[in-house]
Amino acid sequence: MNYLFAILLPPLSILLAGRPILAIVTFLIWIPALIFSGGLTHPMFILLAWFIIFEGRNKRA
Repeated sequence: MNYLFAILLPPLSILLAGRPILAIVTFLIWIPALIFSGGLTHPMFILLAWFIIFEGRNKRA
């Protein structure tokens, strides 16, 4: 489910992965990036969220 959030709302996914400060910083960068680039930078934030989710799962295991 968190991977779906990573596609739609990367900052929310990062927050749910347990990284609240990084989620706030990502949100503050994500909104202007979406507006000024027209969504071209969105895949970069998706990859960031997926990496953080994957990293969190590896730490638990």
